[in-house]
Order: sequence, then C-alpha cells, then structure tokens
Amino acid sequence: MRENQRETYWVQNTTGAWILPEEARSRLILDYAPHIRQIIYRISPRLPPSIDLEDLENSGILGLMDAIEKFDPTKGILFKTYAEYRVRGAILDELRALDWVSRSTRKKINRLSQAYADIEQELGRAATEEEVMGALGVDEEEFYSMLAQVSSVTLISLDDLKDPLMLKNLSLYSESSTLSARDIIESIDFNTLRALVIEAIEGLPERERLVIVLYYQEDLNMKEIGEVMDITESRVSQIHTSAILRLRGRTRRRLMGEGREI
Repeated sequence: MRENQRETYWVQNTTGAWILPEEARSRLILDYAPHIRQIIYRISPRLPPSIDLEDLENSGILGLMDAIEKFDPTKGILFKTYAEYRVRGAILDELRALDWVSRSTRKKINRLSQAYADIEQELGRAATEEEVMGALGVDEEEFYSMLAQVSSVTLISLDDLKDPLMLKNLSLYSESSTLSARDIIESIDFNTLRALVIEAIEGLPERERLVIVLYYQEDLNMKEIGEVMDITESRVSQIHTSAILRLRGRTRRRLMGEGREI
C-alpha cells in the first residue's frame, strides 16, 4: 500500500499497530460510497427491469462496511482495490440470491466455457470459434445465438488487470459454487491469483485481448470499441463474451486442478 494512502485513514497506535480512528472511518465511508453507485451503473444495463437497484446499493454498502472491518493495511493491497471487489462481491452475491439467471442460461455458460477449456487443453493454444462450434455440435447461427443469450450475464470487471479478485465473478454461475465472493477473496492467495489472471489475459487471442483492454482499462463502451476496431457493436459483444468464457474456462480449470472447486 502507498504510505500516503495509509496515512490518510489508518494511523499507528502506541504499540505500532495500524488502526482506523472513528473520524477517519466516517470520512472513508463518504469517500468510497460513490463507488457503489458507479459499480451498479456499470452493470445495470445488463440486468432485467425486475431488479431493484436500491437493493443492490444496500448490498454494496454492506460490502463496503465489511471491507472496512476486514481490511489489513499491512498486506500491501490498496484499500480502493479491496473495497471495490468487496462491494462488487456483495452485489453479485445479492444477484445470485435473487436467482435471476435461468437454469438453461447457466448451463449454456458452463457448456461454452468448458468447450473452450477442453479444446485449449488438448491443443495447447487458443480455441477458434469454429473449433468450439464443432465441439458443441452447433452451426454458426446457433453458436452466435448462444453467445447473445449469455452475454447479458458476463458481469465480471477487470478494472485493473493486475488485480485478480474478480475470479469469483468469472465463476459466478457455476453450478458447483458453494462459497460467496467474499469467501473467495479471503481464501485464495492474492499473488498467486494475480499471476494466474495476467497469464490468462495475455493468452487471449489478439482481438479478444484488445476488447478486454478497451472495455475494462480504457472504459470504452461497445459502440466506441466497434468504431476503434471498425466492426459492428454486436460483433464487439460477441468477442467480449468469447473472451470472458475463455477466461472463465481457463481459470476454473486451473483452480480446480489445484484442488479448489469454484
């Protein structure tokens, strides 16, 4: 953690331990509360009208309070990074509790990501769309229809490609998932995940990697990315969804290979 950030909120007591004074706690809540609305604003276009955004904001506030209580300023992680993923984890846990994604959509997500992972493990390189179609036994029209159906629930964020706490979001709709997003954050070594996510992203095909960078790092929307890449907005959405499914398949396989079920 940068010293100037730690000194803004946390101070050392007489024993040398870092503590958060009550006045600093109040300032911290005020400073970071707007991030909750930003996170909800970013994912809200993909949510059905039945979802109450105020309920999500309340969950995000609980996530922020949880982050404040559990943050350890000696771990070398910025509070902003930790808080954003705690907040996002709380929001996604609330969405999962609402069970707004149909079972058939979840199955499609798992089927697609598994196909990407199986082909890449077998061939030792990135799977092409044609190879995934072949593995699934579908034609081009059906394949792109599947991508369109699951695109609305690819809710992961890669605000900072160096930070891997988004892994739970990659596997949000796994049938076998039993841990909450916040549990995952606590249970997996940060540096190990950082290396895993960086490796997975760097291994994406060039166009998918570019879409990920433009969308999550440069904060461009799908239409703007289409203009940069000279392709349609719908094609950008397809490439984005393929990238997320590929990342999900890779990270899930790696973590399950290490004895973790996600």
